[in-house]
Amino acid sequence: MTIKGVLFDFSGTLFRIESADSWLRSALTALEVPLPDGESGRVAEALERAGGLPGGAHPVTVPEHLAALWAARDRSAELHRAAFTGLAREVPLPDPRLYDALYARHMTPPAWQPYADAAEVLAGLRERGIGVAVVSNIGWDLRPVFRAHGLDRYVDAYVLSYEHGISKPDRRLFALACAALGVDPRDALMVGDDRRADGGAAGLGCAVHFVDHLPVDRRPAALRPVLDLLG
Repeated sequence: MTIKGVLFDFSGTLFRIESADSWLRSALTALEVPLPDGESGRVAEALERAGGLPGGAHPVTVPEHLAALWAARDRSAELHRAAFTGLAREVPLPDPRLYDALYARHMTPPAWQPYADAAEVLAGLRERGIGVAVVSNIGWDLRPVFRAHGLDRYVDAYVLSYEHGISKPDRRLFALACAALGVDPRDALMVGDDRRADGGAAGLGCAVHFVDHLPVDRRPAALRPVLDLLG
């Protein structure tokens, strides 16, 4: 097999979202809402357990009244916002404006950090003439994040679930990415952290390589084997 194109997931693969504590503190600061340090930590933990941080941990339990939204969350911008702000609202906050502020915060470039080897691997693929597509289950435009961190120049195509109304593991999303790169799926490699969602590419004939969704400081070089897989 000769790999001619590589598809990458976004969250947990190329980038990692900030901690729930940093996320909450940023929104509190933006709105000038006071919250004691001890209380801030407790609320951040509650929001994380509820699954209110997009790109963070999945909810421990999805409330019944949000189940349908959660299942369809990545198919449109409206569904994504409703699902995540709905989960966050399960946690009482001192100012109702915080729910929208938190959602807005997670879409900003400072909320995301690329993994240490992301630029190296993407640059290595560009040097080898290998096309790169980002295939993400998401409800907003992540292109500004790539631009702000200097990685947009290495990406040839973005295939985002909310722009197509379909989400991984639906093989149609991977097919769109391969078509955008002009490669046969059998000549493509999908790199992601979600065995179910990203593993859907295998049904189209793509090779699949998984990485672990870990904090940036605990995963310094998990993407480097991608270059070794090129043969």
